Amino acid sequence: MGAAPSTPRGDAEPEEKAEYLFRTFVGAKSQDLRSQFWHKLLSLPLAAYWPESRVHEACQSLAQNNRYTRHLAKLLIHLIWSLQETASTSGARSVHSKAMNAARLSSVFLKYLIENSKCDNFAEPLYLSLTDTDVKNDGLPEVHHVTEFVIQGLLCFIGSSDVTPSSYLLHLEVINLLLVAMSTQLHSQATLGPKDIHPFIDAAMVQENILVGPFVRKLLISYMARLPLPSNAAYNINVSRGNQSGVLRKVGSAAATVVLIPYYTYNYLVNSSGEISRRPLADNSLLLLLVLIHYRKSLPLEEATVHKLEVNGSGGLGDNMGFHHNPYSKALETARDIEFDRVDVEGSAQNGPVVRLPFASLFDTLGCCLTDESSILLLYSLLHGNSDFLEYVLVRTDLDTLLMPVLEMLYDAPRRSSNQIYMLLIILLILSQDSSFNASIHKLILPNVPWYREQLLPRTSLGSLMVVILIRTVKYNLSKHRDIYIHTNCLAILANMAPHVHRLSAYASQRLVSLFDMLSRKYTKLAEANNNMIHTMKVNPLEGKDLDDDTPTQLHIYTDFLRIVLEIINAILTYALPRNPEVVYAILHRQELFKPFKDHPSFYELVDNIYTVLDFFNSRMDSQRIDGEWSVEKVLQIIVANCRSWRGEGMKMFTQLRFTYEQEHQPEEFFIPYVWKLVVSQSGLDFDLDTVCLYPAKPPSEDVPADKTIDVQLSPAIEV
Repeated sequence: MGAAPSTPRGDAEPEEKAEYLFRTFVGAKSQDLRSQFWHKLLSLPLAAYWPESRVHEACQSLAQNNRYTRHLAKLLIHLIWSLQETASTSGARSVHSKAMNAARLSSVFLKYLIENSKCDNFAEPLYLSLTDTDVKNDGLPEVHHVTEFVIQGLLCFIGSSDVTPSSYLLHLEVINLLLVAMSTQLHSQATLGPKDIHPFIDAAMVQENILVGPFVRKLLISYMARLPLPSNAAYNINVSRGNQSGVLRKVGSAAATVVLIPYYTYNYLVNSSGEISRRPLADNSLLLLLVLIHYRKSLPLEEATVHKLEVNGSGGLGDNMGFHHNPYSKALETARDIEFDRVDVEGSAQNGPVVRLPFASLFDTLGCCLTDESSILLLYSLLHGNSDFLEYVLVRTDLDTLLMPVLEMLYDAPRRSSNQIYMLLIILLILSQDSSFNASIHKLILPNVPWYREQLLPRTSLGSLMVVILIRTVKYNLSKHRDIYIHTNCLAILANMAPHVHRLSAYASQRLVSLFDMLSRKYTKLAEANNNMIHTMKVNPLEGKDLDDDTPTQLHIYTDFLRIVLEIINAILTYALPRNPEVVYAILHRQELFKPFKDHPSFYELVDNIYTVLDFFNSRMDSQRIDGEWSVEKVLQIIVANCRSWRGEGMKMFTQLRFTYEQEHQPEEFFIPYVWKLVVSQSGLDFDLDTVCLYPAKPPSEDVPADKTIDVQLSPAIEV
């Protein structure tokens, strides 16, 4: 492939001409940027099939010669020119074909060069600049810095052009090229310093807001539109297996304009599970947005005069470090509802361009797509970063649109990764920080919950279901993962909800008391083990050294957990008892559970309040004369009747627990690997897992759970 190609005869077959042009492209002789060669290469009406070995050979040849020819940079420049031409020619088919071929070829060769780079500075092996000779010969100083020129052109194309059936595939090729270009992150660490060079994503971070805003908006519009592949773009797809070549042949009138390069071509239609994506533009637009908004790079503060910086206030990187401004994150955080133009207190409009989005469509799309991890991450990013969208969600009367998919996924926790469970819980924690949310979820009545299999739940409130699922998640975590962050966040959400509980169902009330039972038994077992260890160390110090020294830590953790559950019960009894007779019934029914903790120094004050309630209702029960035996209905009648006369006399008032969510000081350690794991598994771009350094990309061994392949965790809830 690297040998000097011979010029084909004038009557040569198209395949022979194509072979010549491709050999020239990857060969050692440099072609001028203005040469007709590029027009011929990108206009090839190819229907020939290249085996994977030929593609690999061509990539190797380009990698060897690109240092001298700069053909990759020139190809990228021609791509931008072709995209600009599509705007000026109203999308002529021949121009679209040139742009598509340029984008696809760029992706194939760029991906190979990135994955086979042997150094940390990715600008060196890619040679993404023109030589002085090229610039002088072609008179093109404006494209001397190719990465900035290319990124600006790609962002401008996406941000300024609408997706139509005829341009769908071109938009998809451009989105995929951007994902490939930014995949240098896969081959470095999550925390980026000043010396880490990622040419394309670094160039994207210095673009002006006037370009970034429309680009972010169009990515979200594509996600919301969820356009399927056009009917004339149907493909017969056979996925490669082992060393066999895959066959990807397009069915339709445009087949003659498609460069058929296996190993990449339309592989993005197939995700890692082998399922065909029917809406690849929507899916990959979202993945690209997530890559951009979660990029975070540290820089020395002395560079503040050159770069826009966010000062590091947490001290995680030292006082002399800051973070490069991320315009994509900022655009998402400042996005506003297209139906509502907010002005500030002084009456002046928002400073700078603002992304305007239909929040109603975004809300509905998220509700439909939350089974997908990338949609969960987008919802988290919006709720955590965009106060306007959070406010919009909180005033919606159909919160079940978002919450039911979230609760169903938590119900199905055994099939979810730890990272996914973290994100779902933090979404609920962010929402539970608002008292109106905690009140409204108990007013929304669900006719049934078909996916809940343990028991029929007819006419239950959304709030009661949420309590049941959170408690179920705690119990599952205790038996399987034993992850302190999952425990903490579940209990934090329940604590935020507790003062606002309204007519908690009988089943949810029973689950709450059973949660106390489960944690108290775990606490008692740890306390006994700790006492035995202390006794052993006193009697035989040498033997005591060999004992498990993790028991005191675990005991301390479960002391906190048990106290939080007691505070949850206390908050309901203190602030919402008249509205929750089923909670009173559940406590009366299992009142013996609280007796061992009545004199416990860590719990007695909280248990005293519970006994104040128990004494009040037990006395009312004792004073009643009934015919026959007691029944659930008769007990509830007495409880309901006496709830009206309850005044809370003798109850000690405690400060309400309130938990808020805070990101860790270096959130990129979680989000960058997490986002790229989603890109690798969902985009269909067939990244080489052997070259990934960002996270353990190879399948784990049998004794390691699959959901532990990224060993990073989000921050737990913060009590205030």
